[in-house]
Amino acid sequence: MGFKILIVDDDPDIRDVLKLTLSEENYSVTEAQDGEAALKIINTKAPDLVLLDYKIPKIDGREVCRRVKKDLLLRHLPIIMVTGKGDINDRVGGIDAGADDYVVKPFEPKELLARIRMVLRRTERDLEANPLTRLPGNVSILNELQKRIDSTALYAVCYADLNKFKAYNDKYGFEHGDEVIKETARILIRAAQELGNPDDFIGHIGGDDFVVLTTPKKVDEICKRIIFDFDKAAPALYTKIDRDHGYIMAHDRQGKEVKIGLLSISIGVVSNEYRKIEHVAQIGEIGAELKTAAKQFGYSSYVKDKRKVI
Repeated sequence: MGFKILIVDDDPDIRDVLKLTLSEENYSVTEAQDGEAALKIINTKAPDLVLLDYKIPKIDGREVCRRVKKDLLLRHLPIIMVTGKGDINDRVGGIDAGADDYVVKPFEPKELLARIRMVLRRTERDLEANPLTRLPGNVSILNELQKRIDSTALYAVCYADLNKFKAYNDKYGFEHGDEVIKETARILIRAAQELGNPDDFIGHIGGDDFVVLTTPKKVDEICKRIIFDFDKAAPALYTKIDRDHGYIMAHDRQGKEVKIGLLSISIGVVSNEYRKIEHVAQIGEIGAELKTAAKQFGYSSYVKDKRKVI
């Protein structure tokens, strides 16, 4: 399966020319004729690259680009702005909005394909990322953990996941479940960026499991912010009736209907502050144990490992 490319242009003839050009490289093509439709597709279909005309109806290309690059989960999505011949202001506006490259109409097909290949190569390192959140996946997480172990510096690893997520997913469906995961990713990124260190790392293990790598000095404030922001955001993920009730009805493992409380987040924090950690698996084992301890509270919480082990 080739890369997925979204073409955004209100001129059907231009879209046909672009589709024909892209078919040479086995790209999978989706189309939108205005900015509103483009943003909807970007948020639901996760294209690998967007070919975006500057002058489109409803929401112009510059604003579409600006909104995408402002979103913490979408900012790595490459955008090539398509501008009219001689419209230097459009080119400057597109680049100012965060476009990764631009092409001028009428374009030379071979040049366009070369530019697409170049931009996709540039972002290839993100392909190992989780397709839903675009956060680094397991390979990158293991590499980052190993780097911390090999270093002599102090570090703290936060293992986070959601409580009652399966019940939520069963009742509201996978699309809403995906939105919960994306919102959780945004909360983690924001907390680390605003309160952490420049080299802190956020990864997506899969499903509703995440990891944040920071330092012992920063970890308490980061965990508190994650919990505060998640608890603030969680009620809005429910219908008004469920929100007012403070629970949903779901079936337990015996098939009995029970009340399940609203989503919350549990975090287990592993650190080399009080013990020497020798391998990555050790971090995972301790993290799972601490996260289980945090879940016992039944509400959003974090548990740190303070046991001194020589």
